Amino acid sequence: MLEVTRKDLVSVLKTTADLLDLLGVGDDPFRAQAFRSAARSLEAVDTEPEALVARQFVGIPKVGKAIAADLLAYAETGVFGPLEDAASLIPAGVLSLFRVRGLGPKKIRALWDAGIDSLEGLREACRDGRVAALKGFGAKSAASFLAAVEFALASQERQHLSTAAEVVGALCARLNGLDPRPSGDVRRGLDTVRVARVTVTGTPDDLTERLGGLVEDLSAVEGKPVLAGRVDGVPVEVAYAEAATRGALDLLMGGSGPYREQLRAQASARGLDLTGRGLLRGGQPLSTPTEAEVAAALGLTLRPAEYREPEHDDLWTTLPHPDELVTVASLRGMLHTHSTWSDGAASLADMARETVRLGHGYLGTGDHSRAAHYANGLSIERLLAQLKEVRELQAAGLPLVAGAEVDILDDGSLDYPDDVLEQLDYVVASVHSLFTLDAARQTERLIHAVSHPLVTILGHPTGRLLLRRPGYALDLDAVLAACEQNGTVVEINANAYRLDLDWRAALRWRDRLKFAINTDAHVPAGLADAKYGVMAARKAGLTPAQVVNTLEQSEFLAFVAAQRAGRSR
Repeated sequence: MLEVTRKDLVSVLKTTADLLDLLGVGDDPFRAQAFRSAARSLEAVDTEPEALVARQFVGIPKVGKAIAADLLAYAETGVFGPLEDAASLIPAGVLSLFRVRGLGPKKIRALWDAGIDSLEGLREACRDGRVAALKGFGAKSAASFLAAVEFALASQERQHLSTAAEVVGALCARLNGLDPRPSGDVRRGLDTVRVARVTVTGTPDDLTERLGGLVEDLSAVEGKPVLAGRVDGVPVEVAYAEAATRGALDLLMGGSGPYREQLRAQASARGLDLTGRGLLRGGQPLSTPTEAEVAAALGLTLRPAEYREPEHDDLWTTLPHPDELVTVASLRGMLHTHSTWSDGAASLADMARETVRLGHGYLGTGDHSRAAHYANGLSIERLLAQLKEVRELQAAGLPLVAGAEVDILDDGSLDYPDDVLEQLDYVVASVHSLFTLDAARQTERLIHAVSHPLVTILGHPTGRLLLRRPGYALDLDAVLAACEQNGTVVEINANAYRLDLDWRAALRWRDRLKFAINTDAHVPAGLADAKYGVMAARKAGLTPAQVVNTLEQSEFLAFVAAQRAGRSR
């Protein structure tokens, strides 16, 4: 048994009830109340957790056999199954809203329905008046929630890539005229970021003049050409150099710790000193305005920013040049998206129009299947009705392909029968339940699913939520090997709260699999998250040819047809 307190037991029960309230009661109006009642009962008893577990919670009012079994598993493994199952049906950004003081399930639901689905989105909506305009909120609530969300963001040791990238963008806009460039973790596309960094050509006075009112607690970092502070609670560093020595600054600020040490060692071996103030010989800076010139002075080939992690050390020279890698502009299809048919906040037509407005070619529907009833998953009848709407919208000229995000059931089978799946243009299969299975069973479950002849794409393969939970236990390489064997595409979920498949796994498997960079968007603005998935794909060295949604609509449909035909032989 793990060290579980009574407070822990009560907390998982209350949190589960909150998530079920957020999702809606579905066909069981008493389920959320059952967890809440069990929590109250546990709060009222004086028995130590060890004793409660020893007696298997027998005799505790409102703790029935099913909840008792889940609590016993939680005490043993640290994972509460009903909580993870409910959380898997809620976009990760929406889950983060529970960290904002004063927000409960009802208000979060209202925000979600209004298309506000992340801490960053809430912050902007508080600022631009959208929250104040919502029924039941008002200006006073908006101001209170703005302070609370900024506190929540500031309390994180690391930030999601999306948060840090937005801050870097704001810094670069404010520093226009000083040749500002993203640096650090954001430039390299890491999945989480400790400090948002930018480099410029300028002086401390230039920075102080421009950053006032944006960066809080702006101050010099002793011994370094850097000013540091916070933007909306996110730690920031802005490094400065003269134009003639800018290359050394960009190279050091744009590399991982081990990479910087390699560069310094190489410089030392040549009688040079590589610092943020320049590449020095005898204490005097050499003229090295670009990274390439620094690398040349060190006798090195310049290593692309995407490839500066230890995982790239032995193979970066074999990977494609950055000009050959996938870009957001490469993506033609926005696959695996949600609409008001399930738990999205916009219609199919609105999602398709936003796809086109962003410069992409077509939208792939991907609403939840019937097992995800708390996410308003589609029954067979509703799926067929949605399919009818898709065909009508196609006839009206909207670029759509019809799909579904189909739950992988406990035995690895799919949530819709084959005769229904065959009517869809493509199928995403994903895990949304039973996160607590042991690694062997979970692996077998996923292998069975990806081997299904009608599965096009494996969605968010590990189920991880960055800064919240790791993926479920499984032999990932065995699952990916089954994808290779069956020609199943593997998703890189571009939502910055997921970025699943991890770029490191994609790097290992890049020559053996096809990938799809999917936003999992639940609102039109979520389609722009594609850029974060692209950043992960670029770290894995992926080119457009390795990403199936770079195909035009007709080509993608032909790919799926060939995939299905190849499996039927």
